[in-house]
Amino acid sequence: MIQEMTLDNVQISLIGRGSLLRASDSMVGMTVAIDEWRPADGSVLEEQLDMLADVLHAAVHAGASVSFILPFSMDEARAFWRDRVLPVVADGSRRVLVARWGERIVGTVQLNLAQPPNQKHRADVMKLLVHPDFRGRGIARALMAKLEDVARAEGLTLLTLDTRTGDVAEPLYLSMGYVLAGVIPEYARGPASPVLEATSFLYKKLV
Repeated sequence: MIQEMTLDNVQISLIGRGSLLRASDSMVGMTVAIDEWRPADGSVLEEQLDMLADVLHAAVHAGASVSFILPFSMDEARAFWRDRVLPVVADGSRRVLVARWGERIVGTVQLNLAQPPNQKHRADVMKLLVHPDFRGRGIARALMAKLEDVARAEGLTLLTLDTRTGDVAEPLYLSMGYVLAGVIPEYARGPASPVLEATSFLYKKLV
């Protein structure tokens, strides 16, 4: 099922394959659809990988702490999706949702189902990403809400995640009912600085 949401005051123009998105305040009533990424074949798959790479590349360059550090190229971003995500989507151990603005992917989140035998009741929320040009418009919240629907349909009762302490995503998670389990100091560095930063670990029980 595709979930749709209407965003106000945004216009998008696309410049070539794999290019960055540009948003401006001159068009109302555009719709973003949330659905599951189902990898296609041939040239369509290549276009999907380009769009996903664009979101990741832009997010990292905007400061997102999601395992990568600068310099971070489009080739590296594309390799992440092609080599690390595509195989686990194909084997069913990873579910990936995408937010589409027309035909363009502008956001994504992942649900990692690959858990030990004694933890099949839970999954990890991973790589919540929204292209910087589309942040602040409810896309991340819509992706998370749809991801919880997917998790419930899988029979899961617990979701876990981690995020850089104090990052913009942390209050979003808390507002959606996630509970802070703890903070580990000096857990990981950000994309543009060698300074080690704290990471918050959160969970949510699904009912």
